[in-house]
Amino acid sequence: MTTPPKNTSGRGQRDLRVRVKTAKGRKLSSTLWLERQLNDPYVQRAKREGYRGRAAFKILELDDKYGFLKPGARVVDLGCAPGGWCQVAVERVNALGQNPKKPLGTVLGVDLQEVEPIAGADIHQLDFLADDADDKVKGWLGGRADVVMSDMAAAASGHKGTDHLRIIALVEAALAFAFDVLEDGGTFVAKVLAGGAEIEMQTMLKKNFTKVANVKPPASRSDSSEKFVVAMGFRGRQVEGGEGQDET
Repeated sequence: MTTPPKNTSGRGQRDLRVRVKTAKGRKLSSTLWLERQLNDPYVQRAKREGYRGRAAFKILELDDKYGFLKPGARVVDLGCAPGGWCQVAVERVNALGQNPKKPLGTVLGVDLQEVEPIAGADIHQLDFLADDADDKVKGWLGGRADVVMSDMAAAASGHKGTDHLRIIALVEAALAFAFDVLEDGGTFVAKVLAGGAEIEMQTMLKKNFTKVANVKPPASRSDSSEKFVVAMGFRGRQVEGGEGQDET
């Protein structure tokens, strides 16, 4: 189980918050971002534990709750850069065979950009929207996936409504890909932004999975509108009828 980093500030304690002055030529927004990073306990913990980013703790916390990264599972991480989710998956599915008593899992990461190698993961530079992407992924896996997960987000435009629509479109594309590569009973995990346009996506999830949860893990910043959908028990694509169990 993961434990949220403790907040060391409080009454009677010295304020250890790092404050950053705005350098000449640097925007205030950049200074505020840097200050937040330096003071984020998850960023600090990621450095200590060797993860490539704080996002690793989001998938750790989701898996702690729902247990979809089982030893022996075959996992596909869409838009895997910089690789934190792959790192977690490698540990959880026993991709390195560190526990000889448990089955050996497989972790496959794909991204548009080149990603530094990750021990225990098979990383490919690939556009998952390409017509033959699903066939390539199934070929590399040697079969279908037990888990398809995505922490992808479209480039921010600065307009909340536009950004919401863009990420929903991206999640829907990832879901369509998952329909093509998931094993029956498999799991789909993806980041979304709250905003109201996800109704159709939620309906599709409920038709195709036995259980759909919408959750904001502790590692997700409180001021962010992001949340995650965890859809479990893939039953093969059900375009018509068949309602799943919804968990909020």
